[in-house]
Amino acid sequence: MIGAGPAGATAARRLALGGARVRLIDRARFPRNKPCGGAISVRVLTRFPHLREALRRIPTHYISRLYLESPGGDSITLKSDSPAALMIRRVEFDHLLVQLAVEAGAELVEGAEVGHASIAPSGVTLTTRDGRTFAAPLVIAADGVHSVVARRLDFNRGWPRRSIALDMMEETPNETLRAIDPDCLWVSYGYQGSDGYAYVFPKRDHVNVGIGYLLSYYRHEVKRHPYDLQRRFVGALSGKGVLGGASSRRHFTPFLIPVGGPLPETARDRVLVTGDAGGFVNAFSAEGIYYAMVSGELAATAILGGTPTGYRALWRRELGAELRDAVWVQRFLFAGRARVDALVHGAHRYPSIASGLVEYAMGSRSYRAARARLLAQVPFVGARIAASGLLGSRF
Repeated sequence: MIGAGPAGATAARRLALGGARVRLIDRARFPRNKPCGGAISVRVLTRFPHLREALRRIPTHYISRLYLESPGGDSITLKSDSPAALMIRRVEFDHLLVQLAVEAGAELVEGAEVGHASIAPSGVTLTTRDGRTFAAPLVIAADGVHSVVARRLDFNRGWPRRSIALDMMEETPNETLRAIDPDCLWVSYGYQGSDGYAYVFPKRDHVNVGIGYLLSYYRHEVKRHPYDLQRRFVGALSGKGVLGGASSRRHFTPFLIPVGGPLPETARDRVLVTGDAGGFVNAFSAEGIYYAMVSGELAATAILGGTPTGYRALWRRELGAELRDAVWVQRFLFAGRARVDALVHGAHRYPSIASGLVEYAMGSRSYRAARARLLAQVPFVGARIAASGLLGSRF
């Protein structure tokens, strides 16, 4: 197992509980910082029931309101009847998942940065940058967006720029920067008319604040340094009463997110690719933690079942349509900023659109199900929106 983030740690725990001998290798030493918004749809607790008890070990924060702002400045606050988002800090959450894997019987190898991978009929060989060698009959690659294994073994020869987002965020203690409303997620989609987004995610003792752009857009259209953008963004939200305090440069970290959907190939006889390494991220919401955990567990399930290459069928069955539709929705909305404005405006007028947005954004209802519900409940409006393409009538 290469990479001990949510995908790797979840896979390691599943394999260990299934009786497999597991070695979990990571270049870091845990707990370690990991740049990430840190929002997970609460369905993770249904998909992974053991987390309900385990999460008592770390600080968590549940949120049921979402403030959504369109490029034109229109906005709406969407509410869920029950908590919709689980807020965590990755430094704590990832360490918890690693602990659960070790408690299940996995061996953790820290401080081992893999620099080379090769595959042979007898197995896979991994070589670290300090010269150590590890061999295994099977390897799950969960080593992130810059996956060495995926590159070395030709699963991924490079992400297209439109399939990568540059996220620029800080996770800052509330003593320095805080959300004025700590019980609401603040999101701007198509931020200032861009191919991007902006957000404020309150945690129990911290706040995550960030801006993200498709890398293709950032390279061609944005002329400012990442932290200059961040500082101006925090200042603007402070002026609007969304934030209190000041940005903190030492808590700021830009990072890349794959938002083009899963890789064309995610499994061979001896190697399976999961999490960000495999592109398992929702292109619309940029959420990756849930999909990383599911892909990791499905990879482990395929191995325990004796059919590693069956992994692709497993993830396609559970995640395939959702991730494909998310890519289409993201590209459709970014292709015309007025479409986001129309969506927010429609949510103001029609409760079914508002509730469908909440359910889709939080993963409790698929895109197709949300579209079908709208067409059933407000057929005249739904038909008009579908005809305009906003609901993706091609599906």
